Amino acid sequence: MYNILSQIILLLLIMDPLGNLPVFVSILKKINPKRRNIVLIREMIIALFIMFLFLLFGKNLLNIFHVTTESVSISGGIILFLIALRMIFPSPEISLNSEKDNEEPFLVPLAVPLVSGPSLLATLMLLSHKYPQFLTSLSISLFIAWIITTGILSLSGFFLTVFGKKGIDTLEKLMGLILIMLSVQMFLDGIHAWLFN
Repeated sequence: MYNILSQIILLLLIMDPLGNLPVFVSILKKINPKRRNIVLIREMIIALFIMFLFLLFGKNLLNIFHVTTESVSISGGIILFLIALRMIFPSPEISLNSEKDNEEPFLVPLAVPLVSGPSLLATLMLLSHKYPQFLTSLSISLFIAWIITTGILSLSGFFLTVFGKKGIDTLEKLMGLILIMLSVQMFLDGIHAWLFN
């Protein structure tokens, strides 16, 4: 059964705005302060456009490749599980500061892959395939999750000041634990559907 609140939480966990805070701060601090909010909003709108493309047309892509809901659910559970493990046990970050100082980022890396990364796009394809009758509700869920993510990232300096880097890291690990539970449930749902359908 479709639950709009659970989908908002799932999408928020994968977008991982708290985990992305330090990266957004490090990239945006090079930009003229008057341009920071404009760049942030622009990148978030690009990310939203890409996410809606995958939500609305992902099901057609799965049909072209004759992929079943069960296989998407199982593979989606595995992918989310691996993402959650990386959130709990982060590996050394690849430097995202290859751009020249003061050069505005465009599309990469803020919109893609930090906000609308492969894991989120795969999840949107899964949801649109699993709940085609709830596409309007899914769109609302995605838009609400996007608004919350944009709000958190626009207040990046405030959150880093209040929680500090260690506090943000702790929150991300907590989100990783929740995502592990969701990924296991998604995997079990896929197995159950495959065995009994």
